Amino acid sequence: MYQEHLKEIEQVITNYFEGIFYGDVTKLATCFQHQTPIYGDIKGSEYVKLSEDYLEGVANRQAPHDLNESFNMKIIGIDIMGTIAMAKLHVPMLGYNYYDYLSLTKINNEWKIVAKIFTHVA
Repeated sequence: MYQEHLKEIEQVITNYFEGIFYGDVTKLATCFQHQTPIYGDIKGSEYVKLSEDYLEGVANRQAPHDLNESFNMKIIGIDIMGTIAMAKLHVPMLGYNYYDYLSLTKINNEWKIVAKIFTHVA
């Protein structure tokens, strides 16, 4: 069961990465539970939004792919306990060096991001 969960979570994260990198908001939206809280900091400035506002921001910015950036996003680790999981990701893009921590849970037989925290590391 663990390996099955791992593959499913890796697919959610792949969709998350591709949604961000290519600006595919439809794909990115499938990763989040409705009204997922997102907290972080960007160069020391607080960032607090819900997933719907975050998706709108992604839709209204240039995608890293369109700016000819290289895809360098990667999974650092995934910890799974039953139907909850935590993923640590490295998400360098748009001139930032982001690290994301995603909380996921299995809802209606699908893994969804239910919380995101992130930071930019100089």
